[in-house]
This record gives sequence, C-alpha cells and structure tokens, in this order.
Amino acid sequence: MKEFTYVITDPEGIHARPAGELIKAAKNFSCAITMTKDGKSGDCKKIFAIMGLGVKNGNEVTITFDGEDEEAAFDAVSKFMQENL
Repeated sequence: MKEFTYVITDPEGIHARPAGELIKAAKNFSCAITMTKDGKSGDCKKIFAIMGLGVKNGNEVTITFDGEDEEAAFDAVSKFMQENL
C-alpha cells in the first residue's frame, strides 16, 4: 500500500472538471485508489464519491493506493494532483 498527502492549491478546490479528470486518470489502474479528507473517504474512480468530500482550496487530502499496479498509479495520480490541483 502506498499513500500520498497533498494540500489543494486550486482556488476552486476539487470541482466537477478536475474531479472528472482525476477519475479518468484513476480508471487506468486496477488497484483501489481512495481519497480521504477529514476522516471521510471516497473512491477516486467515482465522481460522486470525490465531489461528496467537498474538498476546498487549502484542504489536505490523503490518497491511498492498494493493489498490484499501485506504484504506477501513485506516480500518475500524484503527478496529476501536482499539475492540476
């Protein structure tokens, strides 16, 4: 299992467009990818789960990767977060 913690810098937080892009990136991998904020977790492959977390600018999120391709998923998703959020 791998884990990545990130503070959101996008002024809008995670809204529909970047959430959709995150889901597209996550669906390329078979491992479980979960985002956690303030004790609530959501599946990074489901838009309503991510939108339901209500992630705003300045919030810290933890993304957990668990499965056979977790290393590749970690690299791709952490890069996406740094470039887009």
